[in-house]
Amino acid sequence: MFLSIGRFVVRYRWWVILAWIVTAVLLVSFAPKFEVSNEQTDFLPEKYGSVQAVDLQARAFPQDKGTSAFVVVTRADGQPLTAADQAKAAAMAKGLDDAHIKGVTSVTMGPVSPNKKVAMLPIRFASENAFGDAEVTEGVKTIRDELGRVQGDLKTYVTGDAAVNSDSEESFKKSDSVTLTATAIVIVILLLLTFRAVIAALLPLVTVGLVMMVAFALIGTVNKIFDLKADNTTQSLMPIVLLGIGTDYILFLLFRYRERLRAGEDSKTAMVNAVHKVGEVITSAAAAVIIAFLALLLASLGMLKSLGPSMSIGIATTLVAALTLIPAVVSLLGPKVFWPSKNWMREPEGRTAGRIGAVIGRRPGVVALVSGLVLAAFAVLASGYQPNFDLASAPKGTESADGLVALGKGFPPGAQQVTQLYVTAPQPLDPAEVTRVSDAAEKVPGIGAVGEPVYSADKKTALVEVQLATNPLSTAAMDTIEPLRDAVDGATPAGKQAFVGGATAIFTDLQSAMNRDYAIIFPVAGLLIAIVLGLLLRSMVAPVYLILAVVLSFLGTIGASVLVFQHILGHSGVIFMLPLLVYLFVVALGTDYNILMIARLREEARAGHPPREGVVNAFRQAAPTIASAGLILAGSFGTFLLASSDAMQEIGTSVAMGVLLSAFVMSLFLVPAITVLLGHKAWWPGHGDAPVHDAPLVEAKTMPEQERSRREGT
Repeated sequence: MFLSIGRFVVRYRWWVILAWIVTAVLLVSFAPKFEVSNEQTDFLPEKYGSVQAVDLQARAFPQDKGTSAFVVVTRADGQPLTAADQAKAAAMAKGLDDAHIKGVTSVTMGPVSPNKKVAMLPIRFASENAFGDAEVTEGVKTIRDELGRVQGDLKTYVTGDAAVNSDSEESFKKSDSVTLTATAIVIVILLLLTFRAVIAALLPLVTVGLVMMVAFALIGTVNKIFDLKADNTTQSLMPIVLLGIGTDYILFLLFRYRERLRAGEDSKTAMVNAVHKVGEVITSAAAAVIIAFLALLLASLGMLKSLGPSMSIGIATTLVAALTLIPAVVSLLGPKVFWPSKNWMREPEGRTAGRIGAVIGRRPGVVALVSGLVLAAFAVLASGYQPNFDLASAPKGTESADGLVALGKGFPPGAQQVTQLYVTAPQPLDPAEVTRVSDAAEKVPGIGAVGEPVYSADKKTALVEVQLATNPLSTAAMDTIEPLRDAVDGATPAGKQAFVGGATAIFTDLQSAMNRDYAIIFPVAGLLIAIVLGLLLRSMVAPVYLILAVVLSFLGTIGASVLVFQHILGHSGVIFMLPLLVYLFVVALGTDYNILMIARLREEARAGHPPREGVVNAFRQAAPTIASAGLILAGSFGTFLLASSDAMQEIGTSVAMGVLLSAFVMSLFLVPAITVLLGHKAWWPGHGDAPVHDAPLVEAKTMPEQERSRREGT
């Protein structure tokens, strides 16, 4: 099949390139746009209490509908607010309310802290979407412009959900731009070092850029049809993933293409044979990644259900490009793709790779033990992993972040994201019963303050705002939610219901849903990848140790992340979705490198070389490809260190470490060492290592180097 694909693409290369360009233009022009949502309740199933609380609020308190923010007012000298200061703050609220700012429904004078150092001016917006709504963003900007940062003796800060999300959106845009630019630079530099060729270095930027346009248009279409929601994490990850994986596939193809050129084949024949040989590897590798992501469809969280198809569509598009667009472009350029270097003409000595391969061949047991112990040492630290749900924190250095710091000088940390306690009944509530519930809530450890009940118009629902004593997005705050729910459930009379809502409750339910999803997705994805490996290798043994090696690499990556972020950098935890993302990327992408290595080992076996001899040549040929691909992919994710978000830094750094462990420990040492140790048994029952002496796939005249150089114009 891949031989036919190679022949077709090389023969009709101009038409293939034109088809890609026309498809990209049509999809970008007419397909639905890729849109994101940052509302966590959009991603949680309705069975969770925090989601039911949101629905109840919309029905019982329609006047509170819409996202909110608040102005923090303090004295510039840090002293308590005087009566005159408080009157001035009230005048600010009235002035903003009377200004009828577009999108703002109300600005009121709120509470003054018990120590009189802070006053809050609550702001309500018409829109319910705190993230990505242009009217909300513009409203926050207008309020800030109206107030300025200093009002005489007073300082003001606009913060709260709407302001935090507005600042976060701007921060994400800047981070995405910085990381994407840095990724492009890293890829170009590493490819220049790999091939010493300008065109080869620029090839991924041009081709993957086209692929990205098609992928985002297709994702937008699928999300629109199936009503899926994507979050900003998907938007930030997608370009890096496509650039990284796309470059990997280009590397796989270029290394084999160069190898065929060095064997004396002409440019077109070399590309046909390169597609034939690498096509199965690339397709199997992409299938593993796609299957791993599609396993996310089993998740209960909408954000993961959307991430799965989105990434799968992106990888599938990249695969099609790797088998069509890239071969078409390279066959059009010929050996000029390696310009100005002429290294493509000369077979490298490969002394270092050859020596390492020889060591693996002579001492496979020692190599397997040492590489396994390296991964195991990191894996031990994985038991100390603490999830961090602080996704909605204000970006450092923004006004919203400064405002939350100022707020903390007078109010409990929970004031920035109050927890809502709702009591509802079919008939009007007895205030005494509501008081009993709020008194029970006040006795729960970790509660900072409990407000007075507010009743709905029909008196059938009461709202009590609860301020937690700790950062509402911290693990400690989340540990308070279940005891709070138990306390209010116990104090709620028969025939009535109580719900706990707010950001902390939402993230608590998010953690519960995520743990459920982990238990399902991990084994399903692993099993499906093992099936792909079994079909590729015609073996039941190799997939077992390949998957076990990848799982060990996964645990090692989590352990490395714990070491870096929790122990060295002192973070309270690492982003809650890290295990899932690392599992998918490290398992799936690590499998790419395993497939490349073990496919090469199988080639050597089929050529009649015993395992201890075949590993030398296999390592010499495959190691440079894996090393280059691993460095480029790790470098791509490593650019997330430039993002302003701690979450994106943790994701990028952790995946980069996982890729390095997978490429340089697992695929280059552990897997080939185990394969050599097992020998013929590794291929049971299919015996894919049986010697095969084929005729050349595509006949080509072998030309002297000078003649070949003259004909190819190099």
